[in-house]
Amino acid sequence: MSRSRWRKVEDTWSCALHGRILSLRQDATHLYYQASFSEQLVEPLTPPFSAPGSKIDSLPEDDDTEALIHHYLNLRPDLTKLYEQWSNVDANFKKKAPRFAGVRILRQDAWEALVGFICSSNNNIIRISQMMEKLCSHYGPLVGYIGVTPYHDMPSPIILADPKVESQLRQLGFGYRAKYLYQTAVQICHGHDDGWLDNLRNPESPIMGQKVAAAGEMQPGGRAGYRVAHEQLLALQGVGPKVADCVCLMGLGWGEAVPVDTHVWQIAQRDYKFGKGKHSSLTKATYDAVGDRFRSLWGKEAGWAHSVLFTADLRVFSERLSAKIDVDTVKVEAESLGPDAAATSAPVIGTKIEITETKIKREFLEEEGHDGSVSSKTVSRGKRRKKM
Repeated sequence: MSRSRWRKVEDTWSCALHGRILSLRQDATHLYYQASFSEQLVEPLTPPFSAPGSKIDSLPEDDDTEALIHHYLNLRPDLTKLYEQWSNVDANFKKKAPRFAGVRILRQDAWEALVGFICSSNNNIIRISQMMEKLCSHYGPLVGYIGVTPYHDMPSPIILADPKVESQLRQLGFGYRAKYLYQTAVQICHGHDDGWLDNLRNPESPIMGQKVAAAGEMQPGGRAGYRVAHEQLLALQGVGPKVADCVCLMGLGWGEAVPVDTHVWQIAQRDYKFGKGKHSSLTKATYDAVGDRFRSLWGKEAGWAHSVLFTADLRVFSERLSAKIDVDTVKVEAESLGPDAAATSAPVIGTKIEITETKIKREFLEEEGHDGSVSSKTVSRGKRRKKM
């Protein structure tokens, strides 16, 4: 669901995130960003919800945008080492992964991930994006504008717990998901203590600004905290095993969560000898067995490795699997990288690879239509080159 609230205009992606409009674009060496902050964030009233006029304030002195980018894009893990680790234990991954370097699991907010995956039920990415846009524009705080286009942040659970919300969402085309979203918001607001959802997070992947803590021993079914989070999410309306695993993986930081849908089930049948005997159909037992099998192969980041193979299985990327790789020398331009992280692109195992790290810069984009005052300060990471 990471893409569902981002809008692309030419080569720039923009989204209202953590009280600012964040715009990103990338070239071969840098990830460029700009953040425009709202002076005041106010939850909208009942329909008509949105109204123009939010004022963009100057960039605050304690601007944490660069830290947010590193956190949200999950830039610290070393993808080279992870891909090597997964390839060493899995010939299928080793065969397909080199053509899909740079697949990352983002650190989304748990609430946004939960809402997005409830909307994803029997849905496609275009309609999911439309639903998330409607949800934010009708109920979320207006952060500001790019040109004449308004950008709204995610609405809080208390806003969606209003009794009028379910019928309003049905009018907006959410169908049966309207009931799930409303009832889930009610459960979170009135059935649990404040912070309940974030307390289900993997302590090794805390919310931004909190200290990392140990998450316990890995077991075949995942660490104890993951199993608790998964079970508690299942008690929410509209949340089945797959949605619970998606939220655990992408919203709560439990890397061993393996969401099993039709694509993943096909991968398990075709490449990992599922589909016979007691696992001839996708039952609850088979769902768990597929997750356990992938966890036994790939460890506590099994959900990340599974996402690489999921990407490889999508029809839109299928032509990459038939492309020939030059096994003499492969040059990979890495994606964005944290200041303390190592090179990020996945290697072609057994080949010589030259990896160039990407730097992050803040750029002044006023001429591209951002309203308000933003800093023209440029932050440039030192360029390093690593040969393997």
